[in-house]
Amino acid sequence: MRHSPTRIDLFSDTKTRPSDAMKKAMVEAELGDEQADEDPTTLELCEHVADLLGKEKALFLPSGTMCNQIALAIHCRPGDEIIAEETAHIINFEVGGAAVLANAMIRPVKGTNGLFAVDQLEAALRPAFRHAPKSRLVSVEQTSNLGGGSVWPLEQLKAISGFAHNHQLLVHMDGARLMNAVVASGVSAKAYGAQVDTVWIDLSKGLGCPIGGVLAGSAAFIQEAWQWKQRLGGSMRQSGIIAAAGLYAFKHNVTRLEEDHDNAKFLAHRLADIPGLEIDPARVETNIILLRVTSEKMTAHQMADTLAARGIRIGVMTDRAVRLVTHLDVDRRGVTEAGDAIAEVLTGS
Repeated sequence: MRHSPTRIDLFSDTKTRPSDAMKKAMVEAELGDEQADEDPTTLELCEHVADLLGKEKALFLPSGTMCNQIALAIHCRPGDEIIAEETAHIINFEVGGAAVLANAMIRPVKGTNGLFAVDQLEAALRPAFRHAPKSRLVSVEQTSNLGGGSVWPLEQLKAISGFAHNHQLLVHMDGARLMNAVVASGVSAKAYGAQVDTVWIDLSKGLGCPIGGVLAGSAAFIQEAWQWKQRLGGSMRQSGIIAAAGLYAFKHNVTRLEEDHDNAKFLAHRLADIPGLEIDPARVETNIILLRVTSEKMTAHQMADTLAARGIRIGVMTDRAVRLVTHLDVDRRGVTEAGDAIAEVLTGS
């Protein structure tokens, strides 16, 4: 089937593009050599994120995956075990990086909507035994992508963190969509950051930047992270040209995330009225919608192809599962058109 140019892209919030104002900030950024700590714009971004998260230091990196993998490599020794929810990004979307770089195993926990409870963490904790790997690290994902953009409640996170630290475990937060959680919950980034040893924020999702993530932790941790950044080829030169986008985003694109959440909830309620779809609008907390195609007329792939011919792109996870993600490049008119198109494709009306 021939596809039209994409007009409404709900595949992911990674599809955002820099606004003209963001690009202007990038062009006008003051630049220097990042590797020599001479790029003032990058240094300003790192200082801003460290303060935002309540950490001593922060480090600008090319991607969120690199943020995660550097953290895991520093926290773990070869043969150690990481505890994470079974849908976590570090398990499903990072090409086995924990095994390759940290030389660590991951023990998956079957949680609910990407989140797990203290008793589940306790059950996953390895007792001291010379034949077993050592439990070393707990990793949480805020928000949970495959959990449908679910937000870790602060009290639940406090309980997880308290148990972990009482048992000499470190806690890392994959904060890819942390600012979505902040806006949705009203809990500050610093309050979330206080519960974990290390945390990072993705710039290239809802914040609308073209590239990058910022990893934060103690001064000693970031000093070691710099070595890993060099080792993995993540060090840059005049990185301020992209760090400037991050500074712009923190000033202009955080509070507007509420629009994405409202659009996702609006679209979820529209989809709930369409025969052939299974969706629980109450599960939509932020900007991610998960649904199942139950129609006997078509599969998720067929629905996606039909919509693509109309210039609407959605994310297909399996033959029956679909993910839709709202972001700053799709407004209320766009999600309304997408909902109407999905209804027409499935029902013919």
